[in-house]
Amino acid sequence: MEPQLKQSVIDGVATVVISNPAKRNAMTAAMWRALPGLLAPLAADRAVRALVLTGEGSTFCAGADISTLREPGDEQQTLAVRAEEALAAFPKPTLAAVRGYCVGGGSQLAAACDLRFAEEGAQFGVTPSKLGIVYPASSTRRLAALVGPSAAKHLLFSGELIDTERALRTGLVDEVLPTGELDKRVAEFARVLVSRSLLTQAAAKEFANGRTDRDAHWTEQARGSGDTAEGIAAFLERRAPRFTYGV
Repeated sequence: MEPQLKQSVIDGVATVVISNPAKRNAMTAAMWRALPGLLAPLAADRAVRALVLTGEGSTFCAGADISTLREPGDEQQTLAVRAEEALAAFPKPTLAAVRGYCVGGGSQLAAACDLRFAEEGAQFGVTPSKLGIVYPASSTRRLAALVGPSAAKHLLFSGELIDTERALRTGLVDEVLPTGELDKRVAEFARVLVSRSLLTQAAAKEFANGRTDRDAHWTEQARGSGDTAEGIAAFLERRAPRFTYGV
């Protein structure tokens, strides 16, 4: 089977699957290159309310395909950063569903998602120190913002793998699920995300990510969206809200 990124959209949830099972879902240069182009139409699709990123089978992503690292210059790293930035900029909630290895480029992609749920037994690592590679500045900053400077240095300096218990403690992972429960919990949580106000989620995502120039924009969006009035009315009427922002 050729290495590829698979996608589907069901009930408002887009799922992107990293598929290169022969190499534990390692990302090839072609896969890095394809990811931004795959995400763009999903971001624009009004039917998509959330995105789940996962790996084929029992592994999330074991990193970059090392055989492609022999390409001239820093093309592989440039492609990886572009893919990571496209994922981080996705305007709707994103969730990485992790089982097995989440290493190198896999951790880079997982960290670019808003949330990360992992199955017990998953292992995480950021491994450029094993290859003498300078980890991208933007990726280093994102990792440090997520887990704190000390935990980021531990991962980057050592290249060692950590288990789900430590990943949860450092904030690299948001939830850890028993074996066999990951898919059920991800589907359940994705339904929650789809049922909530995209107005709230999109604004919160920008604010939480540190953007400081869009306060007036979101105030204006809130005034004109109708989501606030609908949310209050639904609460008082004891019914599920029917949010329309972005629909």
